[in-house]
Amino acid sequence: MVTIIGNVKAEDDYCHPLGPEENFNESVYFNFFDRTKQMGGFVRIGNRANEGHAEMTVIVYLPDGSALFNYKRPQIANNDGWDAGGLKIDVIKPMEEVVTSYNGSVVYLKDPTEMREPSVAFKENPHRKLKLSITHYGVGPVYGHVADEKSENNFARAHYEQHMRIAGTIQIDDETPFEIAGNGLRDHSWGPRYWQATPSYRWITGNYGDDLGMVISVSAGRSGGVFHKGQELIQITNVELETEYEGNTNYHKALKAKVTLANGDVHTVEGTVKGFLPMRNRRAGQFTHIGEGMTEYVLDGGARVGYGLSEYLDQTE
Repeated sequence: MVTIIGNVKAEDDYCHPLGPEENFNESVYFNFFDRTKQMGGFVRIGNRANEGHAEMTVIVYLPDGSALFNYKRPQIANNDGWDAGGLKIDVIKPMEEVVTSYNGSVVYLKDPTEMREPSVAFKENPHRKLKLSITHYGVGPVYGHVADEKSENNFARAHYEQHMRIAGTIQIDDETPFEIAGNGLRDHSWGPRYWQATPSYRWITGNYGDDLGMVISVSAGRSGGVFHKGQELIQITNVELETEYEGNTNYHKALKAKVTLANGDVHTVEGTVKGFLPMRNRRAGQFTHIGEGMTEYVLDGGARVGYGLSEYLDQTE
């Protein structure tokens, strides 16, 4: 039985009635990492039915630093489920078991930073066929909130997360499918959303096994997040974060965080980005940079080693 912390309900694992807001978005996100193969990635689909489309993203980071990627805005007419652009999400048992699958084209990026110019990257790099099927099992408590409909939050009015164990298969072109197993994080939010509604954030997620995971959040001068230790969820009360960037870019390549928990524990997390892909979102003349880094984390000087995703968002000129 999964523990639920907050006012989230098991039935919230399914889609919700479509809100009246033009920018109503209901999105699900699942990342996955296999430390043995040193590879991972994530899938995300956000339904924007009032705008007539979904946002679909698939990233698979390969061990040599290259990546498979696709982003689409397939047409949708309702918010009845997540099934668009070749990506499908099936809730098998709410809050406990979800299957993500993708069957479609991806661009192969030997240098994923070429995605800073998406149209050029898609034209000048080879395309591959990707089949992905991964089952995500809840191993940590579900934690989140559902805010009042009067809330003016335009980013994540209703939102929850959960650490997962993953197992599945990946097939590239006609090659023999290979198995992937490890851990990851899921995220589900619904309500009005503009990517431009928050000035910046650092969202650092990682797992060290079924028993230990973390979400470190730094946004607009505030820090927080959680560590899950078994079924215990411990709030982060303070984060001191240092980030190393690639040359004169905003591409993060390493980080170090000193994290203080509500129970008095203090942890150090040192992250090295193993695969990096820059994404962007444009709306009404505003440009949002979202740096996605598959990251290896060393906890407390080597006590545990884990994998996850570090996502850095900034509004840029």
